[in-house]
Amino acid sequence: MHERIRASFERQGLMRHLGAELADISPGRVTIVLRSRPEVTQQHGYIHAGATSAIADSAGGYAALSVFPDDAEVLTVEYKINLLAPATGDYLEAIGTVVKSGRTLTVCHLEVFGVQGSERKLVAMGQQTLICLRQDSK
Repeated sequence: MHERIRASFERQGLMRHLGAELADISPGRVTIVLRSRPEVTQQHGYIHAGATSAIADSAGGYAALSVFPDDAEVLTVEYKINLLAPATGDYLEAIGTVVKSGRTLTVCHLEVFGVQGSERKLVAMGQQTLICLRQDSK
């Protein structure tokens, strides 16, 4: 599971472009980290909502993939994210957690924290629905 997720993550051009990194992989839970730097900020200096949303979406997607069969892939069907506070800190930490995994659809909870030193602040949270695509259904 770890190698399959790492290999898939390496193929994601957007995650590479943003400089995002896989930080933790466990069954039903994946963490992605994005370091703060000028290239991912918006005009006020906060980390852009697009970057925040992208790492949340990918964290949930890989959390779902971690519980899917080996011959399956994952696609996001929909997600909703609430931006709770400006995304600031040394880095963002996006955590995707499987809430319910079904044969076809899986639901994940998404959280994004701004981390400054030893302090973590919840800056975004959401929910996501993903579809399990098997080799024979592609």
